[in-house]
Amino acid sequence: MLKIWGRRNSSNVRKVLWCAEEIGLAYESIEVGGSFGGTQAADYRAMNPNGLVPAIEDNGLPLWESNAIVRYLSARYALGTLYPEDAAERARGEKWMDWTTSRMAPLYSELIWGVMRTAPADRDEVRINAALVKAGDLLAMADTELSKQPWLSGDRFAMGDIPLGALAYAWFEMPIQRPDLPYLADWYARLRERPAYQRGVMTGMS
Repeated sequence: MLKIWGRRNSSNVRKVLWCAEEIGLAYESIEVGGSFGGTQAADYRAMNPNGLVPAIEDNGLPLWESNAIVRYLSARYALGTLYPEDAAERARGEKWMDWTTSRMAPLYSELIWGVMRTAPADRDEVRINAALVKAGDLLAMADTELSKQPWLSGDRFAMGDIPLGALAYAWFEMPIQRPDLPYLADWYARLRERPAYQRGVMTGMS
C-alpha cells in the first residue's frame, strides 16, 4: 500500500493526498512534521534527507518533493487523465505546477504565518499587506488563464491544477481582503465540488 508521510494541514502534503484521492489509491497517511515531529528521526531522514514533508513509499520506491510525487503518481496510475499523454498538453499544465512552487508558495507561507499563526497584536500588517498585493498580482495571471479555459491544465482537470488548488483553499478561506478574480473564484468553486478535493485538501486551516 502507498504510504504518505506528512501533516495533513501542510499544503505540500495536501497535494499528494488529493492526488491519491483523485486516482482512488488506497494509502496510509502517517502524520509527521510540525507539532507531530518525526522528520528528524534517523529512519525518516534516511528516506527523505531534507527532513521535510511530504515523503512517500510506493512499491519499495521512496520519493520526496511534492510536485515530483504528484507527477509520479499521476504518470503511474492515471496516465491519460491526471497525466496527459500528449507532451504539449502536459507541459501547459506543468508550468503552473512549478510556477506555484517558485512564485506563489513563498507568499502563501508569509500569509499563513502572518495571519493564521501569529496573534493579532503581534502581526506585521505592513508585511502582510505587501504579501497580499504580490499574491493578488500573481493570481491575476491564473485568473487570465482561466478566463480562456476551464482548468489550468487546459480543457480538462489534470495534475497541473493540483499545486495551486492546494494553496487556493487557504487563499479563499483565510480572513483576508482578496482582489476580485472571478475566473479564479469559479475555478475554486469547481474544485470544492470534487469529493477528492474535499477529502484531501479541505481538512481545516489549523
